[in-house]
Amino acid sequence: MKEEKKLVWPDYENCIANLPNSILKYWGLPTVGKTLPMADRYLTKDYKNVVVLLLDGMGKVILEKFLDEKGPFRSHLAGLYKSVFLSTTVAATTSAMSGLQPCEHSWLGWDCYYPQVDKNVTVFLNKVQGTEEPAADYNLAWTVTPYEGVIEKINKSGGTAYGAMPFLAPYPKSMEEICERIKTLCREPERKYIYAYWNQPDGLLHRNGCNAQVVKDELETLEYMVNQLAEESEDTLFLVTADHGHIDTEYVVLQDYPAICDCLVRSPSLEPRVLTFFVKEEKKEVFEAEFKKEFGDKFLLLSMEEAIERNLFGTGAHHENFRGMLGGLFGHRHRKPLHLLYR
Repeated sequence: MKEEKKLVWPDYENCIANLPNSILKYWGLPTVGKTLPMADRYLTKDYKNVVVLLLDGMGKVILEKFLDEKGPFRSHLAGLYKSVFLSTTVAATTSAMSGLQPCEHSWLGWDCYYPQVDKNVTVFLNKVQGTEEPAADYNLAWTVTPYEGVIEKINKSGGTAYGAMPFLAPYPKSMEEICERIKTLCREPERKYIYAYWNQPDGLLHRNGCNAQVVKDELETLEYMVNQLAEESEDTLFLVTADHGHIDTEYVVLQDYPAICDCLVRSPSLEPRVLTFFVKEEKKEVFEAEFKKEFGDKFLLLSMEEAIERNLFGTGAHHENFRGMLGGLFGHRHRKPLHLLYR
C-alpha cells in the first residue's frame, strides 16, 4: 500500500523562532515574538552559562534512525517543535539567531530574488544564483534585510554574549574547535549566553542521503562530543537543537519542461523543495495548467496571496522587502521537520 503523504503546516507558537525569544526573556530583554514554553521551563534557574547549540539538519527522524534511544541525545529529549517556513538553513538559522519569523527578517531561502538588483542571489554567498559572480560590491542581504540578533541585543544591554561558529571570529573550523571555544568561554567568570552552530550532519545528509553509514558515524561522534562538553561544563544549561530535518527526495529538471519554463520571467528562486515562480502576466493560466498537469500529485501550487493568507512565512509584521522578494506562485513540496531541545 502506498504511504499517504501528509501536509504539515508551520506552527509559529511552537517553532525555532520562539526559542531565542525565551533567551531574551531570560535576560530580561524585550522579546520580538512569543517564547517557547518547553524552553521556558528550563530557564528558571540563574545559570552562569546558557548555551544554544544548533546542529544543522539533525531532526527527529535522523536521530531516531541512527542514535540509541538510551544515548545522551534521545534520553534527554525535552520535546519537539517545528522549523519555520521555509524549513531550510537560511531562513531557520536567521530565526534561531534573531527570534524573528521569515516574513519579518526576509532571509527566505538559499536563493532569493532581490528587486534592488533584479537578480536571484545565493544569500549566504552573496553571489548571483548559479554563478561565481558577486551579486553586488556590498553584502546584499545584510544591507537590504539587516537584523539585530540575540547576541547583539544582550551585549548592547550590558550583558555578555558570544558566538561560536565557523563564519564568526575567531572562526572555528571544526566541531572540536567549537567545543573548545564553548568550554573556554564557560570558564570565564561572568554570566553569559553562547550561541553555537555547526554545519553537520546537514552537509553529509545532502551528499549521501538519509541512510548512509557516514551520517550515523558523524551523529555518534557529535553526540559523544556534546555529552563530554556538557559533563565538563559547570553551572551551564545546554539547549541542543536542529534548524530543520531531512528526508530523501527525488529530483526533476525543470528545464525538461519547456512549456513551464516559457511562462517564466526569470529562474525560480528560494530552493528546489519550495520554488517561487515569477510568471509572465499573459501566461498565468497556461503556467497553472501545465504545472498541475506535470506536478499536481507531488506539489501544492499556491499564489503569493494564498501563501500569505495561510501564514506560511509567519504571523508577524512583514518586512518592507518581503513581498517584493516573492514571486506570484509557489510550488511547495512538504516535509516534516521536527527538532529537539537537549538539557
